[in-house]
Amino acid sequence: MLHKKHSNPYLAISTLTLVATFSLIMLQAPASYATAEVVQPAVPLSLEQGEPSGSNTFVYKLEGRHDPFIPFLTPKATSATPLDPNEIIDEETALTGMQLFEPGQLKLVAVLVAKGEPMALVEDVTGKGYILREGIPIGRRGVVDEIFASKVKITETAKTRAGKEILNTITMKLKKEGDE
Repeated sequence: MLHKKHSNPYLAISTLTLVATFSLIMLQAPASYATAEVVQPAVPLSLEQGEPSGSNTFVYKLEGRHDPFIPFLTPKATSATPLDPNEIIDEETALTGMQLFEPGQLKLVAVLVAKGEPMALVEDVTGKGYILREGIPIGRRGVVDEIFASKVKITETAKTRAGKEILNTITMKLKKEGDE
């Protein structure tokens, strides 16, 4: 069965309704709407004196008023402050997995070795556990660098606006029983 493409029937009806309504308004409009008449006041007022006068001029007094032709925002006010070359710039990327947690939000619970690969078990503030392996990204800028028998070394790399790299090392230590 073949279907023909039709235009939207509601669009055709609404356009037709609009044209008909406009035509009716124009037919019923008084003739004074079609022609523009300028009506002069019987006695012209001078706004400067507040009394009737013979002149038709308007005088604007600037004293005590703001100039209406000066913009509110000046280029000096809208220009941004100079950028700091030492400011750290973060890339706008979607964070997934362990990148959602900063190292300070996690607690190292256990370290183990399975099939020759060291792993660390960490938990968040709710008590949910996660496994860390070497090379896994953690936080916005960190990477799990090394896993030792009682600690995990995380290296954070940040770039400044000038392109300089700043390295920061964070160590998560395994707390023994009785340690607070």
